[in-house]
Amino acid sequence: MSDRPSNPRTSAARQLEGRFGLTLEQWENIIEIVATVLLSLAALATSWSGYQASLYNGEMSTLYNRAAVKRVEATRAVTLANQQIQVDLELFTSWLDAYASGNTRLVDFYQTRFEPEFARAFAVGSLRDPLNNPAAVRQPLRPARLRTAGPCRGRRLTQESEEMFERGNAAGAIGDNYVLNTVVLALVLFLGALEPRLNALSLRTVIIVMALLLLLYGLFNLLRYPLFINGG
Repeated sequence: MSDRPSNPRTSAARQLEGRFGLTLEQWENIIEIVATVLLSLAALATSWSGYQASLYNGEMSTLYNRAAVKRVEATRAVTLANQQIQVDLELFTSWLDAYASGNTRLVDFYQTRFEPEFARAFAVGSLRDPLNNPAAVRQPLRPARLRTAGPCRGRRLTQESEEMFERGNAAGAIGDNYVLNTVVLALVLFLGALEPRLNALSLRTVIIVMALLLLLYGLFNLLRYPLFINGG
């Protein structure tokens, strides 16, 4: 009668039996303890990594929404400023017509209705006497436009919107890193659950080592990734 194939568990046992002065039963106990510790740490790390991922993804959505609101406000501010500039242009054109016709009453009437920004530029004197003053500016609204509050506010809001959008991108990237790290840690849980179902002690040892390496990598990522605290 042919010999029966050797049991892998028995072969592994023969290799480990007596090594470092430990019996096979002690080796199995050590593997079980290590597996339990790995599963516990992996469960905690997975929960923490998923929690951080959710916080950063929420921060990303919040920043994107704020950036959109800022951009709408910037567009509104620029639109209103352009409308006011158009009004100033029409008033100045009417003022020129009244000035050319010598109607001082209309000249005063239109002049008192200039917007403060344009009125300050007008009061400098470079716009006065445009028919006889060769130094009068050719584009009278440009000096006023540069100091108009509307476009300045629009540019400021646009810049804030772009900064918030970039911060949202950064938060999203960190959140993605945490999500990927959660997958790595979940793989540790999978290997930890698979290990007790294997008969070969050597294969169980390999699985434990793989799980340990993945856990160390996941914990290293948790240490190097930015922590979301008070707005990220």
